[in-house]
Amino acid sequence: MNKQYRQTNVSRRNLLKLGAGAVGAGLVTAGLGANLAAPEKASAVDKKDITPDAALKELLDGNERFVKAKKRYPNQSIKRLQEVAKGQKPFASILGCADSRVPSEIVFDQGLGDLFVCRVAGNIAPPEEIGSLEFGSLVLGAKVIMVLGHERCGAVDATIKGASVPGQIGSLLEAIKPGVERAKGQPGDPLENACKANILVQVEKLQSSPVLAELIKEGKLKIVGGYYDLDTGKVSLVS
Repeated sequence: MNKQYRQTNVSRRNLLKLGAGAVGAGLVTAGLGANLAAPEKASAVDKKDITPDAALKELLDGNERFVKAKKRYPNQSIKRLQEVAKGQKPFASILGCADSRVPSEIVFDQGLGDLFVCRVAGNIAPPEEIGSLEFGSLVLGAKVIMVLGHERCGAVDATIKGASVPGQIGSLLEAIKPGVERAKGQPGDPLENACKANILVQVEKLQSSPVLAELIKEGKLKIVGGYYDLDTGKVSLVS
């Protein structure tokens, strides 16, 4: 009798464990299902005739979703892939650092065909990058260009330290020097100040482009600076 009672209790316990496991598996499956379905969602903003201000808001809203772990994964479906294969019309351009920790489509929660991205160490604007961004705005129709620098940028740090570098690396540091010089004597962290000053120098270089300046004058383009926090993922505007 006791033996039978113990066996019954054991069976009930196993049943409860099995039930809890099933519920847990169901929740995990539901979560995975939501994530798998998420890429099919389109952006909440119709980007066809977006204004420069609305384009900037879309970038910052996407970054906020990224920071809060509420990403929508817009425009990442096979349908979108096939759609943009016929042509692209990005709503924004990013001149970002080549740093592997700052991938634009991820940190702004965007998808295929949304961003026209140029990446180079130190997020500098040499003629080739300016030409690319002129094409992105004049021909493809991007309404905002963000120069996206980031916290603890190695290229800026090397420039501050006057590092001796081989090959063509020195050309990057030369392009960053004006920002480093501008930041000298400012209160606060020297590297952060230099990173932000470098962003503004590159923004000014883009604004001096006759092609981009005309688009700005016509109200078709906005050029801004953004600073990415490596620790939080947050992008803040630099002015």
